[in-house]
Formats: sequence, structure tokens, C-alpha cells
Amino acid sequence: MSNKTHRDEKNFNQAALDYHKAEPKGKIEVIPSKPHSSQRDLSLAYSPGVAVPCMEIYEKPETVYDYTGKGNLVAVISNGTAVLGLGDIGAEASKPVMEGKGLLFKIFADINVFDIEINEKDPDKFIQIVKGIAPTFGGINLEDIKAPEAFYIEQKLKEELDIPLMHDDQHGTAIISAAALINALQIANKKIEEVKMVVNGAGAAAIACTNLYISLGLKRENVLMCDSKGVINHKRENLTPEKIDFIANTDIDTLEDAVKGSDVFIGLSKGDVMTPEMLLSMSENPIVFALANPDPEIAYDLAFETRKDVIMATGRSDYPNQVNNVLGFPYIFRGALDVQAKGINEEMKLAAVRAIADLAKEPVPEAVILAYNVQNLQFGREYFIPKPFDNRLITKVSSAVARAAIESGVARKTITDFDEYENSLLDRMGRDEKLVRMMQTRAKADPKRITLGNAEEYNVLKAAQILYEEGIAFPSLLGNKKYIKEQMERFGIELDIPIIDPSDDDQKENRQKYRETLWKLRQRKGMNEYKAKRFVRQRDYFGPLMLRHGDTDGLIVGFSKNYTSVLRPVLEVIEKDKGVDKVAAMMMILSEKKPIFFADTSINQNPTAEDLVNIAKMAEITVKTFAVEPRIAMLGFENFAAISDTSKKVAKAVSILHEKYPKMVVDGEIQPDFAMNADHLSDYPFSKLGTTPANTFIFPNLESANLSYKIIRGMKVAQVIGPILMGLKQPVHVLQMRSSVDEIVNLATVAVLDAQRREKKDKSK
Repeated sequence: MSNKTHRDEKNFNQAALDYHKAEPKGKIEVIPSKPHSSQRDLSLAYSPGVAVPCMEIYEKPETVYDYTGKGNLVAVISNGTAVLGLGDIGAEASKPVMEGKGLLFKIFADINVFDIEINEKDPDKFIQIVKGIAPTFGGINLEDIKAPEAFYIEQKLKEELDIPLMHDDQHGTAIISAAALINALQIANKKIEEVKMVVNGAGAAAIACTNLYISLGLKRENVLMCDSKGVINHKRENLTPEKIDFIANTDIDTLEDAVKGSDVFIGLSKGDVMTPEMLLSMSENPIVFALANPDPEIAYDLAFETRKDVIMATGRSDYPNQVNNVLGFPYIFRGALDVQAKGINEEMKLAAVRAIADLAKEPVPEAVILAYNVQNLQFGREYFIPKPFDNRLITKVSSAVARAAIESGVARKTITDFDEYENSLLDRMGRDEKLVRMMQTRAKADPKRITLGNAEEYNVLKAAQILYEEGIAFPSLLGNKKYIKEQMERFGIELDIPIIDPSDDDQKENRQKYRETLWKLRQRKGMNEYKAKRFVRQRDYFGPLMLRHGDTDGLIVGFSKNYTSVLRPVLEVIEKDKGVDKVAAMMMILSEKKPIFFADTSINQNPTAEDLVNIAKMAEITVKTFAVEPRIAMLGFENFAAISDTSKKVAKAVSILHEKYPKMVVDGEIQPDFAMNADHLSDYPFSKLGTTPANTFIFPNLESANLSYKIIRGMKVAQVIGPILMGLKQPVHVLQMRSSVDEIVNLATVAVLDAQRREKKDKSK
């Protein structure tokens, strides 16, 4: 192992421990969902008021779904006998994994979770424990239970419980890979009834996958299943009941011989068991699902070097066609819970399979393409499984599962209006930090050089470490080299990235170059050559000059200095974009609902109507960068009245915007609470906002914008990203004082996306 690899692994391991240990410890928490501020609230929540719903449920048990959170609560249950790739590590050691599964349920489908780790390996005792606690939950997700006990436990619980239950290790993988198989076969122009398949692995996932493929039409006699001892054939003895079902009448014993002439290889085993020679022995257009993680049965790049006609999926996110269970389980449970299903049956699983498969064939929305920073996503060899950040999954898969539950007779509740249901699903998913994850995924697809000022600060150094290790950017540190190295040693941060010291000897050539540039830019604005020579040794000037000369792709400055003093050198060195009279700043606020944007929050103290027009136009362009369709409210303290001077100014700006940019969704002057409320907006049918709330807010002056976002930041009710500078030719952003590590990482991510957008724009000219 190289020193770099060892260092990166050490840093990552420590980061993982720090992540889980940070207060509040763990990854999930319980928060009240009802008002609880007054004595009356408490008397309704508990005694004496709570007795009323108790008796309602006693008399009508089905009303438990009306008066409690049962209908949106899933238990993630494990005994820790088959945890990830770690094996039988026990119930307590499995808890971080179960909490993580709970987090995924919440962020992808807004499902609440209690994780329950049961210290019991005896299957029958385990079953009794789960049965005993089942009334608490609307559904149960079994996790990381070893085979063959997993088959028995799931089957018995399905027979005895009347709520949705699924062992995701089995059926999640089966559902996603089955969807991928349908589409891969279409690309290969092969029929499932005719293909020969090799399944390498005979555990819970492999058995479930193969059984589901058979439900889709695969012939059992066309399957060769292999375990660690080779092909499961008629010569084998002491097989489990599940393996007995897949005994093949053949003398073939080895995986190497099994794959010869096969059409499909499904790997659910371990890395690097398939050789190039084995891949070459498969039929034309071979389908290879190498799903072992982190190392596939055959490496993706090696497979394509070996055969150009291979149709491939893996379990990894850094290659096309990731078979990822998160495409399925959150939405399957979402649909099942929403109709109060008595279980998850084959019809519901197959409905999920077809919904996922069909989604990959639909035109991909611009938001998804932007999220993955690709030119195009089109059904074919490199895209036959939807991407995890595709927001359509929750509507397509959940609706399909709910509909199948209703039609197959296991639903207690019927959905009559599926359009309304899908809208309610989208409303659920306005929350969390999905936008940040999408931004980082795009950044990782084409990382750029980002220079961080104030690099001697711990938060900046830690942010640089995250940017580097996560592959979001190629960071460099700007500041006093000796002091930065001392701070890195002090904080235990090991990073092999450039440290740029403006006063260092190795920057002599750059200082000369930058001095000439600075003097030419400012010689008629009060700067002489001596000042230029002195200023280029200061990082506040050196950083922007690096950016202007193309020695970095983006710049993040600030953190410990007054915003205005840091901004001044930036504006003196970096040119404004074409058509921009004044730059402005915008804050991205990730609220409990959908992301919202505030402008101008940092620069223009009392903008004119014309300034507001320019700010609105720049905001529209910037918001679109984040794959969000801007709906712009021009704010005032009156609603379409234009009585005060401020309101008249805003109304004039709106009039200009409507005339010059008729396609912009923008209106005002309007109060922010009205602009955010569909019912209030319905009072103004003439407004371009219609009844859909605004997400982008242009403030009439700096004080109102700056104070508004700082109140939100101070209350810690939402994550705040910015200020994002708008109107400059190159990506540079100024941090708020004492920004957190996450705030620095997020703003640097914005700088990467900004650089990507500009590069793409330049190439298209």
C-alpha cells in the first residue's frame, strides 16, 4: 500500500469516527411532530387528552393509522449476523448500519425509522421477538441476517404478520437487478426465456434474484448457480433447501466452464473472480452484472478493454449502471405504507421492477442531467438503470407499488386520485439536503482547481481535506506556507496538495507577472507600481490574480476578515460579465421544505429599480445552475399596491422585467409570506407566480436581505450556502466570517459547478 493510499484511508477512517461521534451522536433522532409549547398542548399530547384516541383505537383498531405515526414508521431490524462485508459482528456492532439505513429511508422517502438490534441468533426466538414488537410499526425492513436463517425468518414473519415486511438484502437487490436485466436484455436483443445465465453466489441475495428473474420468464433449467465450491449440480451433497432448488443436471463443476457460451453473468460473490478469458468465452453482447462491493467480480474498465460489446452493471457509484438498493426499498415501503398494505407480495415487487425499468427508457429531465454533470443521458449501454438522484423515482415506483397492492387485494386503503397522490409525494421530498448531494455528484464528475484563502484556519484545512478526499475539487491552500504546515501538524491533517505562499521564492515569477497585471489594471485608479509590487505579496490580491491568469479555476476567500475588505481586491482584479453593471450576492437556504434563494445579500446597499432588474436576471441564471427552476418574487412590504417609495421602486423593476423578459416567472411587489403560500397567492390570479410558491426572493435593499438570512443562519433552522457572487467573469466567492467546515465545502462545490458551467459555455462558442 502506498503512503498516499494509507494516509487517505487513515484520514477517511478518522472522519467516519468523527462523523458518527459528533453531537448528537449517531445518525437519527426523534423529534416532536405536534405543537408542544403550551400546557394545553401537553395535556392533549399526554394525559388527559391522550386517553381519547386510545379508546378510539381500542374500539376501532384500524384507526391506529389515523391517530398515531404507525402508518409512516418502519422498523429496521437485524441480529448482526451478516453485516455488510463484515460478517457476524453482533447486534450492537451492527447499530451504525441500521441507523444508516434509517437515514436513507428518511432522506429518500420521508419514512420515519426506529432501528432495532436484537441479540438473538436462534431463528424462532428472533421471530417471536419481532412479532411481539410488530404492533408499533407500519412496516418492517429486515437487514443483514445471514442465510439460510434469513429465508426462514422472513417466510415465517410474512405468514404471521399483516404489515409490509421485506428482507432488503434479498429482495432489494433482486428488484433493482431485475429491472436492469429487463433493459439489458432489450439492448442485447435477447429474450429472457431463451438466455443462459450463470449466477455466482448462492446466498440470500443470489437466491432471491434468481427466483425473481424466473418470475419474469427465465427458465430454471437455463440457470447454473455457483457457490464457493463450484457449480451446484447433481453431484453435490449436503446442500441447503434453497440451493437444492437450483441443482443443475450437468457435469460442469467450475465457474470457468459454466460461463462458456452463457448470455448473462450475475455476480453476487467476491471481487476479481471473473477473468478476461472467462468474459471472452461468453456469447455475443454478454450481460455482466458484477455486483460485489467494493471490488466487482471483474473490474469495469478491464471488462470493456476485453470486450467492447459487454453490457455491464456494477454495485459502484463511480461507473454507469449502478445496481443500488436505494432505487427500490424507500419507494417500495412508501407505496406500501400509503395504502396500509398487509404485506409486500410478488405483484408489488414486479410492479417496482417494471416501474424502475420503464423509468430508464423515459427522456431524462434536465435536472438529472445537471445533477450528474453529463452531456446527455439516453437509454443504452451506459444508461439502463435510473440514477439514485432522479426525483421521479418516488412518484413512479411508489405509485406502481401502491397500485399493485390495491389491485392484488392487500391494501387496506384505496387511492382514488393518483395524480393527487404523486403531488403529495413530491411535496414530501422538498426537505433535506438532496440538493447538496446532487451538487457534489456533479462536481465529482469533473473536479476543478479551487484555491482556498485563509488556509491556516482549522475549518479551511478540514474543508480542503474533504474536498480532496471526496474528489469534489483539486484544492490548493493560499497563505503562509510555514504556518499552514504547522497548523496541519497541530490538527493532524495530512494532505498532499499545493500550498501557495505569495512571499515564497517559488512564486517569484508569478509575483512579477501578477504585479504587471495589477498595475495595468489600476494605474489610472490611484495605484502606482510600488503599491502593485507590495500588494501582490498579499493573499487578498494574489488569489484573484491567480484566478485572472488561469492558475486556478476558482477562488474561495474570506473567513476571518470583514466581507467588504476581502471583496474589494476581487472586484479590482476580476472583470464583470458581459452586460453586468453591478455584481451582487445570493444566499442558498436549504430549509425544511424546498431550497430557496435570497438576493442581494451582501453588496448593493440601496439598489435602484434598474439594479433590481439586473439582480433578478443574474439570480435566474444562477438558480438554474443548481437544476432548480427559478420562480422569482420581488419583495416589498405591500402586495401589489406600490404606495411607498420602496414598493414603487420594486413595481418599476417588475414592469421592466415583464417587458424585457416575458418568459421569466417573476412578479411583485409582494410580501415574502404571501409569495411562499399557495393559498395566499390564489388571491392574485393575475400574478405570473400563479399558485405555485416562489423559491427566489429579490430584496428591495441590502439591510432587509442581510438581516433575513442572518436570522435564519443564527437560528440554525436551515443550512445556508453563500454568499454566491453573481456577475463576475470567473468563479470567486467570499466566505462569511467564521464559516463552518460544511459551509466552506459547499461554497467550494458551488465554485466547481460555476467553473464547469463557464467551461461548457466557452466550448459551445
